[in-house]
Amino acid sequence: MSVFNQGIDIARNIRVIEWLKSELVGTVAALFKAMLKNSEESIEDALASIIVTVYVIARRLGVGFAQLDVRVESKIRNAIKEKHEVEDWYGDLTSFLRYIGDKKR
Repeated sequence: MSVFNQGIDIARNIRVIEWLKSELVGTVAALFKAMLKNSEESIEDALASIIVTVYVIARRLGVGFAQLDVRVESKIRNAIKEKHEVEDWYGDLTSFLRYIGDKKR
């Protein structure tokens, strides 16, 4: 690949990252609106879009999907160990960790 083409590719990647960042912000806004309306389908759609966008941003930044999965699992384990309030009150993080483990099998 020529230096010129590499420059175009870098510029395109930067534009895509900027676009994805705006998509993420827009989707978070959509989630908040869906929560106000108490629309389960819209909430699920917004949450799924947020997750997809985050994974694509990670890839554009050079973080592989599997790498991100490992980091997420590590964050969950650390939060459990540090007795995060959500874990203490509801056990959500342990449930999430179990869910992730079940999906691997």
